[in-house]
Amino acid sequence: MNILALEPYYSGSHKAFLDGWQSHSRHQWAVLHLPGYKWKWRMRHAAITFANELQTHINTDKPWDIIFCSDMLNLAECYGLVDRRITHVPSVVYFHENQLTYPARHQQERDLHFAMTNLTSALAATQVWFNSLYHQQTFLRQMTSFLKQMPDFQPLFSIDSINEKSVVHYPGIAPFPPRTRRKPGPLHILWAARWEYDKNPEMFFQAMTQLHENNIEFKLSVLGEQFENTPEIFSQAHEYLQEHIIHWGYVKSKQAYRKVLQEVDVVVSTAIHEFFGISIVEAVAAGAYPILPRRLAYPELLPDKEHDIFFYDGTIDGLVEKLTYLSTQLKVNNTLWHNTPSLSAQFTNRYQWEKVAAELDEALEQVLTMK
Repeated sequence: MNILALEPYYSGSHKAFLDGWQSHSRHQWAVLHLPGYKWKWRMRHAAITFANELQTHINTDKPWDIIFCSDMLNLAECYGLVDRRITHVPSVVYFHENQLTYPARHQQERDLHFAMTNLTSALAATQVWFNSLYHQQTFLRQMTSFLKQMPDFQPLFSIDSINEKSVVHYPGIAPFPPRTRRKPGPLHILWAARWEYDKNPEMFFQAMTQLHENNIEFKLSVLGEQFENTPEIFSQAHEYLQEHIIHWGYVKSKQAYRKVLQEVDVVVSTAIHEFFGISIVEAVAAGAYPILPRRLAYPELLPDKEHDIFFYDGTIDGLVEKLTYLSTQLKVNNTLWHNTPSLSAQFTNRYQWEKVAAELDEALEQVLTMK
């Protein structure tokens, strides 16, 4: 099967998803992409840019069986601009994120035109894929509320249409080798996320400050991509927690990043927003013990119904209590996995690309029967 992939924001999780899938796929791919830069402009112009580029490909490339794109593309607009030989090709839009439930620091900052782009793209697609059930449900629920705000001609029927053709397909990760026996030492804590307010760094660093003031021994690695308006708490925490810091900042090399994941004992999230949580899944696959708030997509991705060991109550005190307990356990047993390090792999094997790519390939083949 010949797949045409259109990715307006070829960076971060979007790039990792396409690269990982292609490298394990049994299908043939033609990929048009734009650098991950100025996402608002990408959503505005990508349909025009790709429509123009496709004119040079349509007479030379093999006929495409299906179009695959991310939520950054205005798919409906693209269909309206391309050659008619392309408009009949079935399509899938993959929602890594959406512009309606993505949190804005101030609600007036939200440009609802982008939410409408997400809506029309979903309507234009043959099938709509979400990266988690949590994402699917919150998008459809919020879109319903959003459309009800329209003064008239509310297209609420579109929600049922999207719901009927939407499914959940998780992204994949590369496997990690088994860990060697841990060297004795203090608890090594990892925070790996974008350095932005929706990941709630203030709460994380307040918890680290409490550990420090309680004289709990620990090491600290804080990784993640930084942007122009990095919250001030990072520079403050870097100074105050200096004696604990092992790694700090963005790691450009994927190999170096994966090495850090295999060094840490615990990966912590304090996020108030997470549609999937790829950094958490990768860290767990590398052997890190997850400590997560029981909200967002986390309970879905790491189901822990039997003993509730991975989740805290979402408060600073709850996080400090959990980490203090784990620090004590580590001193006694030198492991957090009950002497069974392979447990981390058991929780994350289903996300390995070899398995996920095969499932996605088959899912695309099924889309061809829908149109």
